[in-house]
Amino acid sequence: MQVTTYEGIVENGQIRLKTNVSLPNKTKVYVIIPELENQKTVRVVSPRLVHPEQAIDFKKEVIEEAPNDDV
Repeated sequence: MQVTTYEGIVENGQIRLKTNVSLPNKTKVYVIIPELENQKTVRVVSPRLVHPEQAIDFKKEVIEEAPNDDV
């Protein structure tokens, strides 16, 4: 397997090569990241029910009130 290396940087989530190189579409590439610092990322996920069949317990009912109802 022949290997050619190019240096590049990531900008806005895309890899930009430092040299003016044009690669054909569908070219197989490998990305090696030297000395990457571990960055702490936060992952916020939606809560999930342990027992999905209990979802019916959270069903909401919408009751519309007439505009002249006394509160």
